[in-house]
Amino acid sequence: MIIRTAAELENFVGHQRQNGKSIGFVPTMGALHAGHISLVEQSVNENDFTVVSVFVNPTQFNNPTDLATYPRDEEADIRLLAKAHADAVFLPAVEEIYPGGVEGRNRHEFQLGTAAEVMEGKFRPGHFQGVAEVVSRLFALVRPTRAYFGEKDFQQIAVIKNMVASEGIDVEIIACPIKRADDGLALSSRNALLTPEQRAVAPEIHKALADSVEYARQHSVRATHDTVVEHLDALPFLNVEYFEIVDARTLLPVEEWDESPSVVGCITVYCGNVRLIDNIRYK
Repeated sequence: MIIRTAAELENFVGHQRQNGKSIGFVPTMGALHAGHISLVEQSVNENDFTVVSVFVNPTQFNNPTDLATYPRDEEADIRLLAKAHADAVFLPAVEEIYPGGVEGRNRHEFQLGTAAEVMEGKFRPGHFQGVAEVVSRLFALVRPTRAYFGEKDFQQIAVIKNMVASEGIDVEIIACPIKRADDGLALSSRNALLTPEQRAVAPEIHKALADSVEYARQHSVRATHDTVVEHLDALPFLNVEYFEIVDARTLLPVEEWDESPSVVGCITVYCGNVRLIDNIRYK
């Protein structure tokens, strides 16, 4: 079922909820790939009904050019979601999500914790407020039992969990493993923007992270960080914006491996003009 209005969506999910059905929800910005579909398939397996939203949210883009060039292919997305057995696809216009328009909307300041202030939060001011705004709006419309997010956006999941807790939203957040191409590159809608030459070197991002796990066993956090950055910056097309080795819960940087029981390395690399993110778990 294709749904384009908030009223129609609320009517559809309300009917399912009245019948005691569980609702899985996968919010996306479209340009779907196997990573998105893996989330949909998990939701289909774990819930009675699955709703997928396809909405390129303008409030989470700092760069107007990034918003304008974000890949879109509605027909292809619908075909993929039909194959994955999604029960409803929500394809709203901007005014369905922001009835007063983006500029005229009522703004709410979400309490997102330190997880929203580091890494992406530092380099993309306001980004996570935009994410929280659209996700909270979608949660209010769908009122899902469970919502599914990919771990490629590791920081985003932490922020959304903080938002859900601070706003008192009754939904279970499910983090799903990163889906990768055969050469290791994390699947992303932005990969379609890479030239063939850039696409050939982009897998070095994951390779550098994976190699660093073994390196870290005998070296400090600082040495591990520097080795990854120096290796990637030496390659054609690649330029590391940041690489942070952090506590997996707070996302604050660690200086020693024994500071935290769970440590993750989060990286953002420009490949040409295309901004790619990835992460690796150290412990």
